[in-house]
Amino acid sequence: MKTKIVLILFFAFLCAQYQTGHYNKTFQDPDRSNRNIETEIYYPAITNGDNTTAVEDQFPVIIFGHGFVQDWDVYQNLWEEFVPNGYIMVFPRTEVSFFSTDHQQFGWDLQFLVSKIQDEGYSNTSPIYNAVDNSTALMGHSMGGGASFLAADSLCSNGNSQLKTLIGLAPAESSSNGVSSIASAANITVPSLILSGSQDGVTPPSIHHIPLYDSLTSNFKTFISIIGGAHCYFSNPSFTCDFGESVSSSGISISREEQQAITYDFLNLWLDHTLKDDCTDFFEFQDSLNSSNSIDYNQTNTEVENCEETVNGDINLDGNINVSDIVLIINTILSNQAYNASYDLNNDENINVTDIIILVNIILT
Repeated sequence: MKTKIVLILFFAFLCAQYQTGHYNKTFQDPDRSNRNIETEIYYPAITNGDNTTAVEDQFPVIIFGHGFVQDWDVYQNLWEEFVPNGYIMVFPRTEVSFFSTDHQQFGWDLQFLVSKIQDEGYSNTSPIYNAVDNSTALMGHSMGGGASFLAADSLCSNGNSQLKTLIGLAPAESSSNGVSSIASAANITVPSLILSGSQDGVTPPSIHHIPLYDSLTSNFKTFISIIGGAHCYFSNPSFTCDFGESVSSSGISISREEQQAITYDFLNLWLDHTLKDDCTDFFEFQDSLNSSNSIDYNQTNTEVENCEETVNGDINLDGNINVSDIVLIINTILSNQAYNASYDLNNDENINVTDIIILVNIILT
């Protein structure tokens, strides 16, 4: 019994969220006259701070494109949410000028960083040496959302295997300099998610988000409209974005905090499924779509999911019964999540320490 208690405490320790390390690096793209791409990188670390030691594991990557004239640091809310959950977040700082923004160049910057961050994982001088998983998401807000479509178009067209998903937060149609995010969407085949504020007047959904969604050729795509939501509430407050919203949007009926909470609920499940192959989160994502009163949604899912019935104890449906399954049960207990029968190993209609002990016994035997 003492051994079981020690194991349970150890597994509970593993559930603790990671600290956040950070470093800045300027990359150069030789195919564009050694264009400088200053980049901020946040990663799961042993301790908080700059250039701190990364956790000894490998983590999926999120390459994020900022909005028009937005600095990367207004998205602190995003790296504070996702890095502790086991993701590396990468923010290029290019194309922030009010007068000369080039959406195509920004898209190429995002595309370039997909491979360069992989290189960082192989460099023994990098803070994220050996910490980079080859699964990558492209994500962006507003202009950066549109640029993410341009980047994903190129990656999908060239058969890139690292890009697993595309996510747009109020993505804008990037139609400057002879490009079009809507046209690019027709070449994007990876699972794709668009989150939209229903009251967005900066990039109105009917002109930007919905046409982008409709043009996607992915077999698994989802459009979520946050009821009463805004354009700028996906990030922290920013004078330029909030001023633009104040003169263009109306009818916003939820707070920034409420919109971000809804966003995190869906994004964490989507990322865990698409980047970590977590089937449990796929089913929870689908359940949340159907049960949430805070959203409207549309979905195309003609892809046959690789999520099959679990054997008793295989909580995350990955074909193995191990510590990852225990972590899921512990997280469910600690966060008071809704009852899920697949976690109830003794079928007593409660999810508690008894289920953890049963799972430990399954592993030990």
